[in-house]
Amino acid sequence: MTNVPLLDLKAQFAQIRAEVMPLIEQVCTTQQFILGENVRGFEEEIARYCGAPFGVGVSSGTDALLLALMALGIGAGDEVVTSPFTFFATAGTIARTGARPIFCDIDPVTFNMSPSAVQTFIERDCLTTGDGLVNRATRGRVRAIMPVHLYGHPFDVDPILEICRKHKLPLVEDACQAHGAKYKGKTIGTFGEMSCFSFYPGKNLGACGEGGALVTNNAAFDKRARGLREHGSTVRYYHDEVGFNYRMEGIQGAVLGIKLKHLDEWTRERRRVAHRYHELLADTPLQLPTEANYAESAYHLYVVRHPRRDDLKKHLEANGVGCALHYPLPLHLQKCYANLGYKEGAFPVSEKAARECLSLPIYPELTDAQINRVAEVIKDFFGKKQTSRQLASSGIAAS
Repeated sequence: MTNVPLLDLKAQFAQIRAEVMPLIEQVCTTQQFILGENVRGFEEEIARYCGAPFGVGVSSGTDALLLALMALGIGAGDEVVTSPFTFFATAGTIARTGARPIFCDIDPVTFNMSPSAVQTFIERDCLTTGDGLVNRATRGRVRAIMPVHLYGHPFDVDPILEICRKHKLPLVEDACQAHGAKYKGKTIGTFGEMSCFSFYPGKNLGACGEGGALVTNNAAFDKRARGLREHGSTVRYYHDEVGFNYRMEGIQGAVLGIKLKHLDEWTRERRRVAHRYHELLADTPLQLPTEANYAESAYHLYVVRHPRRDDLKKHLEANGVGCALHYPLPLHLQKCYANLGYKEGAFPVSEKAARECLSLPIYPELTDAQINRVAEVIKDFFGKKQTSRQLASSGIAAS
């Protein structure tokens, strides 16, 4: 039986070992373990890759999100609109500022925050005056919108940007899963006031440990984030405000600088894997990922859905195929957010997705034989068998 892991970071490292190891040795030789020239170089490269003038390397994607909110001055008494169906850090950073996460439901196809749901909420929570529509932000409440490019698929930027402009709200992109994704042909990273990336090892662009970055077109936000990441200091031992120790390590800057050069190639390979899955699983009862006509997904995750998700998960694992749940409980139903007052049924699309979604193995090094094995096990679960003709049409030889 061929086992297929959910993720194989060792395979990626084997490809770039000869590039990475000399730079790690250089960092150890120069002793530039925190920030330093490798981090500065990577900041310039990630900003250039996204099409922005400024990039700030930090210690994690979570820290990037928090710094973005703080750079906007968001704090106690404020509200930030976001998605209930995402990794915890998105809403967690809002709460860490003292602000309140406000959730809007997702699109059932892309899993991203629904522009119509945001519009409905904003319009409902506005005051109508003689001068027209006045947003809650004028009362010091809704202060920003922070959608997520979930699973590597861009959210629908234009309608959400229109809402932001109409109500004078800044847009913060949670792009922690969307390295290399494109919206209407443009690389993710410069649509909002700030965009935040995570370099957790399992991400499309992963560090040898933790790492993150904030990308922006705004020099003031860049300066504020740089100060906040270093205890509120821009001149050593002089502190303008109380900040944090959110500095990127030199080794992470060095490794990420190497990996960034491979990102486009790795994204193409992820898309290859996704398209093979599309072909092989087309005749199963699974709902497969669908790219919106405006999107070019980076396929951080390949997420299928089915009402018998839990049974399928057990079947895959019993047959040596890695899989995972992203995410089994929406944020509005998490114990730590009970104080927000949301109840089951508040966001039915997110809740249904949480019951049905299952992530299959996807990474650039996934072989044709491994893809075939995953499809074979899934088809066995549904009582289907792959024919030689199906395998040949997908370009995968039967094993």
